[in-house]
Amino acid sequence: MAEQSSALLWDENFREGRGLNRYPWDCVVTFVNRYRPRDRPIGDVSIVEIGCGSGSNLWFAAREGFQAAGIDFSPSAIDYARGRLEEDGLSVDLRVGDLADLPWDAATFDLAIDRGALTCCSRGAARRAVREVQRVLRPGGKFFCNPYSWEHSSRTMGTPGEDGLVDDITGGTLTGVGSICFYDRGDIDELFDADQWRILTVEHLERREQPSGSVHAEWRVVAERAGQPEQGGKDEVGHGE
Repeated sequence: MAEQSSALLWDENFREGRGLNRYPWDCVVTFVNRYRPRDRPIGDVSIVEIGCGSGSNLWFAAREGFQAAGIDFSPSAIDYARGRLEEDGLSVDLRVGDLADLPWDAATFDLAIDRGALTCCSRGAARRAVREVQRVLRPGGKFFCNPYSWEHSSRTMGTPGEDGLVDDITGGTLTGVGSICFYDRGDIDELFDADQWRILTVEHLERREQPSGSVHAEWRVVAERAGQPEQGGKDEVGHGE
């Protein structure tokens, strides 16, 4: 399966020291600062990142004083993140697991972050993961979602795979990263069920590289969780395992 191959590739990359970003993405910092609840102290606000990788965004969140949690399918990435955070005396609930089966209780978090993780999943898996994010967010909670765009040059430089994935990408900025699912505007609306979400902002960013002329294109979506909290759940935010 393409998703299993991508998971193995990312874990290998982390083991070999590739993909170990140490500092947060500027788009994540902007999202957190803009949408964090203002009616409570920072220490009472909780943030979860799905596909947290090496933990750079959670490092930022924990340093700022937020309650922070994250999950990734790569044990190597979580091991690295846990060690780095412990060195800095920061406490973050880190888990290894499936993004479509989150281990936390319903209505646990105020903010959720996807910085390029769901775009590595098939359309079906991404929809399941978004439903799980909806479950663990409190009503009114905000979700930052950052998939790659249909306009990305790498979309045409791979092999069509299962359920929307493009495999074996050989050109553009996504060469060698594994299978990717690219989104157009309609796909964004489909990902966020109107009965469960209210899309607040949608940005489409393109960067054209010279002299190749290849286009790096991505979406930055902020959606608000609607409805009442679902009953039941799993674990509270803690220190992980």
